[in-house]
Amino acid sequence: MGILLKNGYIVTQNEQREQFQGDILVEGNRIQAIAPSISEEGHSIVDLSGLVVVPGLIQTHVHLCQTLFRNLADDLELLDWLEQRIWPFEMAHNPDSLRISARLGLAELLLGGTTTIQDMGNGKFQDIIFQEMKRSGIRGFSGKVMMDQGNQPYKEPTETVLSETEELIRKWHGQEENRIQYALAPRFVPSCSMDLWKGVKELSDKYHLIIHTHASENRKEWQLVKDTTGYSNIEFFVKNDLVSSRLNLAHCIWVSEEEIQMMSEYSINVLHCPSANLKLGSGIAPIPRYWEQGIHVGLGADGAPCNNNLDIFVEMRLAALIQKPQRGVKSTNAQQIFDMATIEGARVLGLEDEIGSIEVGKKADLTILDLNKVHAIPADNIYSQIVYSAHASDVKHVLIDGKWVVFNRELQNDNYSEIVQTAWSEVQKLFKRIE
Repeated sequence: MGILLKNGYIVTQNEQREQFQGDILVEGNRIQAIAPSISEEGHSIVDLSGLVVVPGLIQTHVHLCQTLFRNLADDLELLDWLEQRIWPFEMAHNPDSLRISARLGLAELLLGGTTTIQDMGNGKFQDIIFQEMKRSGIRGFSGKVMMDQGNQPYKEPTETVLSETEELIRKWHGQEENRIQYALAPRFVPSCSMDLWKGVKELSDKYHLIIHTHASENRKEWQLVKDTTGYSNIEFFVKNDLVSSRLNLAHCIWVSEEEIQMMSEYSINVLHCPSANLKLGSGIAPIPRYWEQGIHVGLGADGAPCNNNLDIFVEMRLAALIQKPQRGVKSTNAQQIFDMATIEGARVLGLEDEIGSIEVGKKADLTILDLNKVHAIPADNIYSQIVYSAHASDVKHVLIDGKWVVFNRELQNDNYSEIVQTAWSEVQKLFKRIE
């Protein structure tokens, strides 16, 4: 018996970008059929009359370990933000605080319609993040944060970082029928030695893994990379043979035209985080220029301390708006932005054949919206309605791998009240550990 979703307005995000009123049949973890009408016989029926069905939304850059630090690191530039607040907080995590940080973040993401994430992980207790991703039902990539040099509190010996990483890869990569995958997570160029980068490259090639890192986020960070390596960020990756379609770079704000050409030539992917970039005063990434060069761009909320939420609807709206004053009102449109949150996000993660659109044979990852709200009507263009008007609170149901993870706005795999109570308790204990 399958799950038959009846009478929804389906925004397919297929190659033709078809939209129509109809039904979706889910059997197991995949979409079995899509049609204007499918027979109800033998299936569990969920009536979606008046609701909008979109592909599960994808965030390509988040930090679950930082969710517990929300509202605790405001009004600082990137390097000060890291050195004064974030790294000490991350170092102060114990298993209990990291677990609730992950649970808190995952609850917010799922309730907001995000079905797939690429998470930066944490420097220790990384198993806990994978455990909570597995339990929550989310589709996700994560990895132990890798740092072996620089001015931060939890750098580790290079061989320790690499050996622990490989152990985690063997344990977690491909779990839950590939719902849980490993992405290598070297933090950024200044925190990683050349020996570590060489090891990252070897692991990426050996296991065919994404390399997920930060680059060209802030002018001071850009200058630090230039001073210490002799190269700008993108040049560093090219000159050290670290580039491929598996290299995912968060931010990419401060880049030259020559670097953009390099990114295009080597199929480097960009992870755009507009809220975090604005809040940290880092700048505005040249997203339309990336599109012109065929560079794939995904969206992400980054971490709660630099955002201060994990709401992909906020990211879509901001991504659409911030380019217009400098590049013109036609530099971005709602469909392009929605693509970043769906099929383009899937391409960034190498999952475009599995998720990112509603098509027969793809994974049953679906976000179902109630847009019949005062803030979202009237409308005659579904992309504009979602990108410019919709809120995370408009998410009614979420299906991942053919299973309900949110139904009638309620988490199915965790307890909302317990998450809230535990988060307050653990953050107080965290404060005492860093006094």
